[in-house]
Amino acid sequence: MWARELGFAQSVADHDAQAFAEFVHADAVFGVSGQPTRGRQAIAAQWAGLIAGTRLELRWYPDVVSIGGDGRTAYSSGPALYRSVKDGSYRKGRFGSVWQLDRDGQWRVIFDDGIEPVATDAAGVLAFEAGRRPVCPPAA
Repeated sequence: MWARELGFAQSVADHDAQAFAEFVHADAVFGVSGQPTRGRQAIAAQWAGLIAGTRLELRWYPDVVSIGGDGRTAYSSGPALYRSVKDGSYRKGRFGSVWQLDRDGQWRVIFDDGIEPVATDAAGVLAFEAGRRPVCPPAA
């Protein structure tokens, strides 16, 4: 699940709209705490600008991943870093995603949301960079 979340983030970093869509469940709901966007196609359309990276670059990684007792549901959460292409300023936020093991055996995001990002400085960017782990840490 950890690697799957990192792959999802990488699809945006690579500006790969097709790969992004493959991580999203067909019946997903994004922005669940506000005005939600429903369905893979609508979500991909809404995220097209972020995926293209023309105005804003988005990076994220998990720092929490938990698999539910059913083995088919997971939760991931972690920091998100936004960089304005226009002025190079950074904002930092946090995401939370619920994943579901789909019929084809792939984990896909079924619910996604985040907290509103706030401005951050160079130290905040360095802290973000230092926190990324390529593998899931052992359970405590």
